[in-house]
Amino acid sequence: MPYLVERAGILRRAAAVTLSNTLSPTGLDSDESYEGVSEASFKDALVFDSSSQKNNGSVPQENGIKKHRYCCIPVRIPPAGFVCMVTVWFFQELSKITMPIAFNEPLSFLQRITEYMEHTYLINRACALPDSIERMQAVAAFAVSAVASQWDRTGKPFNPLLGETYELTREDQGFRLVSEQVSHHPPVSAFHAESLVGDFVFHGSIYPKLKFWGKSVEAEPKGTITLELLKHNEAYTWSNPYCCVHNIILGKLWIEQYGTVEIVNHSTGDKCVLNFKPCGMFGKELHKKHCVIYGKWTECMWSVDPQAYEAHKKSEKRGDNKKHKSEDQEENDDADDMPDAQETVCVVPGSTLLWRIDSRPPLSTQMYNFTNFAMCLNEMEPGMEGTVAPTDCRFRPDIRAMENGLIEEASREKERLEEKQRASRKERAKDEEEWNTRWFQMGTNPYTNAPAWLYTGGYFNRNYQDLPDIY
Repeated sequence: MPYLVERAGILRRAAAVTLSNTLSPTGLDSDESYEGVSEASFKDALVFDSSSQKNNGSVPQENGIKKHRYCCIPVRIPPAGFVCMVTVWFFQELSKITMPIAFNEPLSFLQRITEYMEHTYLINRACALPDSIERMQAVAAFAVSAVASQWDRTGKPFNPLLGETYELTREDQGFRLVSEQVSHHPPVSAFHAESLVGDFVFHGSIYPKLKFWGKSVEAEPKGTITLELLKHNEAYTWSNPYCCVHNIILGKLWIEQYGTVEIVNHSTGDKCVLNFKPCGMFGKELHKKHCVIYGKWTECMWSVDPQAYEAHKKSEKRGDNKKHKSEDQEENDDADDMPDAQETVCVVPGSTLLWRIDSRPPLSTQMYNFTNFAMCLNEMEPGMEGTVAPTDCRFRPDIRAMENGLIEEASREKERLEEKQRASRKERAKDEEEWNTRWFQMGTNPYTNAPAWLYTGGYFNRNYQDLPDIY
């Protein structure tokens, strides 16, 4: 399980935030952790106040989550025969390997990208805040919350087929999103989300480069994410941290996030550098601090005055010096050891809550560790079949069969779809035809000047003629 403690963060103009990691429990279950924080300030931080701030037309609710459906996804089948594939991995890119369906979860990678929007209320909050530093704090919390759904999610999403799409409209959270698989080799997924009332645009393209390191698999987060707050004429860009799944051959699977995430406000020049440290390591904090962000990406994020944080840190360090790990502890060469368990976040007096993760549904561990948000991504509401594009993930027969517990059928369908995709690629090569994307085109990100897949518009006009038959 991922247990990276974001213990120290610095938010400043043209400066940095430092976050580090250790093992943590699964939720905010300690009353002692809120000692020194007023009841009023905690409630104000926890619930977005729609009476004083616009909520993009969404229904005010704790954490901005609406539970659409309650049906139970079938119990996951444990992977088997993993070791026999290891020798193949040494010679091939993981993205090109046909994986047994037992390693999957019943979602496409396009749907996994959509989970960035689970905590859209943080973008809504940023749109309503008058101060640029406060807006940066909300954007930083959103960037961290976007990876929080990966906690305990060791199932691999299905590789999208070339031309596959996914759309999601959530009136309760005030956004709509469309994504498309724009390239197969290398695999590139492009997405575009926008506020229903014109407050923000959120877009990017993701190319997860996978690497095999013997006992673990690392996902390098290639691709830039852009958030535009239209009312403030601000644009923020960043890339996600590295993600590593440990003990893929032997031992208990667990996930950690690490690396540097630099969020840049291209309008003001502000920077927020989130330094996700590997488990057990802590980094030095440099430069003048405007505020400090701390917490855990699996739980919550808080903001506090730098002086209060430094005083708390000094007292905490005196206590930590009294704790020593046993030197004669035996090393385990067969599996990567998970970090020692720590108590949940200890809140510094005077802190403001920026974000708190929503509790997962009952029996989540038996349902691919899905969040409430992920549970609704395959939902086919009445009338949707004749509305969404025929290339939408919801129509994928292998994913639908797996969600219904028909594993053998899902495996057959997965193999059929992959073979159909290979045949189509050979046919295009034979006729010297180029693949044409439908909703995105390669262009230049206006803020970073880097190549980017940009939304060309028109998807929600519902003109789906001449779409490829990929299923």
